[in-house]
Amino acid sequence: MPTLDDLLAAAVSGVGGSERPGQVTMAHAVAKAVDTGEHLLVQAGTGTGKSLAYLVPAVQHAVDTGTPAVVATATLALQAQIVDRDMPRVADALEPLLGRRPTYAIVKGRRNYVCLHKLEGGFPDDDESSLLSVGDVDKQAGRLGQEVVRLREWAGETESGDRDELVPGVSERAWRQVSVSAEECLGSKCPMVNDCFVELSRKAAKDVDIIVTNHSFMAIDAFEGRQMLPEHDVLVVDEAHELVDRVTATITDEVTPGMARTASKRAGRQADSSETIDDAATFLESVLEEIPEGRLTAIPDNLALALGRLRDTTRQVQSELKPPPGQEPDGARQMARAAVDELHENAARILEERELDVVWVNKDPRRGSVLRVAPMSVAMLVRDKVFEDRTVVLTSATLELGGTFDAVAGTIGLRGEGSPKWSGLDVGSPFDYPQQGIAYVAKHLPPPGRDGASPESMDEIEALVRAAGGRTLGLFSSMRAARAATDEMRERLKDLEGDLTILCQGEDQISTLVRQFARDPRTCLFGTLSLWQGVDVPGSSCQLVIIDRIPFPRPDDPLASARSRAIARMGGNGFMAVSATHAALRLAQGAGRLIRRGDDRGVVAFLDSRMMSARYAGFLQRSLPPFWPTADRNLVLNALKRLDATAPPPLEVADPALRGLTGAVKGTAMGDAAVAEAEAKGEVDATDSRPIATAPPPAPSASARTAVTQGHAWTEQADEELRDGVELGLSVEELAESLELPTEAVAARLDSLGLEAGTGATLTFD
Repeated sequence: MPTLDDLLAAAVSGVGGSERPGQVTMAHAVAKAVDTGEHLLVQAGTGTGKSLAYLVPAVQHAVDTGTPAVVATATLALQAQIVDRDMPRVADALEPLLGRRPTYAIVKGRRNYVCLHKLEGGFPDDDESSLLSVGDVDKQAGRLGQEVVRLREWAGETESGDRDELVPGVSERAWRQVSVSAEECLGSKCPMVNDCFVELSRKAAKDVDIIVTNHSFMAIDAFEGRQMLPEHDVLVVDEAHELVDRVTATITDEVTPGMARTASKRAGRQADSSETIDDAATFLESVLEEIPEGRLTAIPDNLALALGRLRDTTRQVQSELKPPPGQEPDGARQMARAAVDELHENAARILEERELDVVWVNKDPRRGSVLRVAPMSVAMLVRDKVFEDRTVVLTSATLELGGTFDAVAGTIGLRGEGSPKWSGLDVGSPFDYPQQGIAYVAKHLPPPGRDGASPESMDEIEALVRAAGGRTLGLFSSMRAARAATDEMRERLKDLEGDLTILCQGEDQISTLVRQFARDPRTCLFGTLSLWQGVDVPGSSCQLVIIDRIPFPRPDDPLASARSRAIARMGGNGFMAVSATHAALRLAQGAGRLIRRGDDRGVVAFLDSRMMSARYAGFLQRSLPPFWPTADRNLVLNALKRLDATAPPPLEVADPALRGLTGAVKGTAMGDAAVAEAEAKGEVDATDSRPIATAPPPAPSASARTAVTQGHAWTEQADEELRDGVELGLSVEELAESLELPTEAVAARLDSLGLEAGTGATLTFD
């Protein structure tokens, strides 16, 4: 039998890479964890090649035992990388050694697949417009009707029913006509269950070695006991720094008058009491209008009365929606039951006032008042449901905060009495951070205030950008701050007009902006949120990263404030455990944008003097890559000038790639041969799916698929992020900020998809 070292060497060679000490160390640690059953947290810095470090031992275990391993990621981009690039090449490389080709599959939620029963008229369409009838569709002159016709034709050709294989894509409103949620599905009672795409995909997944899914799907499988994933004894959680937020979002519930009216409408003629839900919705709306936005530490009497009425009326309708004895439920009845059940369960949960639940009200300009409930902590839930009966490996470039894994471990239930055994490992990075980068704190600046950047801060930005000759990625704590800095620098740097360009998030799609930034060294890119994570611009185009202030969560964030107070009541330091930990993670991610390969050089400039003066400064500093630290302004300006004067030309930037139906990358600007050559030279991460000189990955499902709204092109990835943002309760403004598009374009896209924005995210910056 081949050894782990043999397999890893073959895999690395297969992707055109070279052996890296950190990668080898991590692979052996993962294999040991699998053998001993002890959980493992691995911090693997940029350039380590961590995907291969966990995929190879996971494949080895699956082949040896016949039991699959599950890999859960936070982002679509990484799922696409594993399925489209990493696993195909790993499988090819390991086949000669293992005697067979390792197999893999991606598993998604039911909404991602076309429902054959709904196509055949087994469910009413969501808009009650009979769009699934061909005759009616032919009468439709609009885009929606044309999309549904196309969906019907595609459904007769596809082998998987997976939405990602539909190129170009369709609007969310059209997709709803051919898909159902897990709650709406008839399950084993469906007359077409034997041909169901979901059931077939999950059946196929039972026979593969590596199953790729996402944090949310993994959480639902673990928490709700639906057994959507095959039995497995190894779980790898990549992008693990996102796990708590993704799990929290998955089990956050809400109640709105609009939800109640939808449930009443779906129940329709099938339940005599359906109108009582509509009456309860009107009463709830009047009560919520009087409650200010923010956390509810106790349920007011009038709100309890409104929720009680909603709970009781939905219970009555639930009884009426049960099918007569001996009769199976049809699609219309099942959809009504799903809507009513959700409303009943959410209202009942809020009324329970569980000890660890946090309840708050958001005011949304589109949806009105939204009542939300989420767990204050998911630590015990994750401990009991995720870490039981399997070995879990969690990995990320940012898990060790303040020089220890304790902060992250505590949020996922790995600390305290009864916690399972685990170990932490930092395999470092192949980069020489003290030689490659400077961490500069502008300690002479006044502490940042709530009224925006000070004139002194603007002076500092101008001096830094001039010294760097552009080449600047500006990471700001709010979109308002990013726009203010953009406007100010465009005015102040007019003497360099024609030679220096300032780009701002929201002026175009993020991938377009980052490619422009990467191609032209005399360019600066300012923004927030998504720029702090995932932007990959190696080479001379990014030699300065500016961070305007420490990214603490907002003081009025209901979950953060509740967690902080709870920890303080138990004698702990709520600020350090919640706010400082959140800030440290963001800072580590932001500072990590600077050094992306072995010959990168540059400066990370912190314009917040608290990075040196505050009592928590040491904790934040220990969370950063080990750059060479200084507060000497002249030294930094001179260093930037020298870097600018001696900088090599920017790296070539590849255009977005296209994904084929089988997941293979086709038609890339940098072909496979060029990719292999670049990897051999160290210009590409041996486990990355794109040239390292490129912008963030293109739409992972089908970058050719776009829709146009308000003059802006929308990829399916953007639509997926839009749907995720809506589920997280983001407002239109926050969605626009996250997607880097004008608010009016996002609002128009929401309308075209039939989606409604929320009233605000819980993870925003102060």
